[in-house]
Amino acid sequence: MAMTGPMAKGEIVYRIYRALTYGLSPLLHLHLHWRKLRGLEHPIRWRERLGRPSLRRPSSGPLLWFHAVSLGEGMAAIPVIKFCSQWRPDVHILMTTTTVSAFEVLKDRLPANVIYQFAPIDTPAAMDAFLGYWKPNWIVIMESELWPNLIIGASKCGISLALLNARLSAKSFRHWSRPVLFPLMCLLLPKFSLIAPLSSVQAIHFQLLQAPPFSIKFSGDLKYVVDEYEQKDTRHIEYLQKQLSQKQVWMAASIHRGEEEIILGVHNVLVQTHPDIVTIIVPRHPQHGQEIAEELQKGGQNVALRSQHKELIPGTSIYLVDTLVQVGK
Repeated sequence: MAMTGPMAKGEIVYRIYRALTYGLSPLLHLHLHWRKLRGLEHPIRWRERLGRPSLRRPSSGPLLWFHAVSLGEGMAAIPVIKFCSQWRPDVHILMTTTTVSAFEVLKDRLPANVIYQFAPIDTPAAMDAFLGYWKPNWIVIMESELWPNLIIGASKCGISLALLNARLSAKSFRHWSRPVLFPLMCLLLPKFSLIAPLSSVQAIHFQLLQAPPFSIKFSGDLKYVVDEYEQKDTRHIEYLQKQLSQKQVWMAASIHRGEEEIILGVHNVLVQTHPDIVTIIVPRHPQHGQEIAEELQKGGQNVALRSQHKELIPGTSIYLVDTLVQVGK
């Protein structure tokens, strides 16, 4: 049966997208090399991002693929992964993320039998190679990783798709609602057998983008059940809270390289009215922490690094979190 209306237009948009991602593949490969040089890709396993596996697929049995973009989404997937592993021990589980920071944390928190790989970029060659090698029976995507080559490729292979903790920011919703991209969403969302949105507002967003109503099921925010599966050492946090209890504090979280200069400028202004203020800086990429600390020290700041468990001695003005942590709301 031929497609008509928005879905037919969506097929045309998808063909254009596939052609563009095919043509841009060499540039995307160079971009991965550049990211590797900057420490944003794994120095050895970065080729997994091109769909080249570093581990063997189990020779027999079904495989369930969980995909999350980064640490927060990956942590939210862990309770589901553990439940699936206990409920169906005969099913092999593959987990992918795109960031090194997620890899460093999740590899020690996932069950031992879970296979971990870096996610392929959404080019035809990388995604087709990945799906062809791993041959997943089901794919669970976390939050909003709506990549066309992944979704259409999986659908053509008869792979069932689910979207958990599904959400679209107001900006993303406006983006996908544009006349050019709306038909593409009309093509992609019906490929999902299950969409579990974070809220009724999110459910409405997905329905407005033509997700079938029967596929939408509420499950709540999975990030709220992560604590049940995590054993946290709170001693360091409690000690830090005690040290900061009598001080003015402000935090700059998830900053990119270079933004420390702006933070330092704000800090210097605040010191004029709050001489004992302590600025907490949390880099988006913790591996840049030492470099940022050196830059701040050149500016005359007394910096304490979390990785070195330094105390906030008198005169310490900046506390730099150069280890992986979850920042609470």
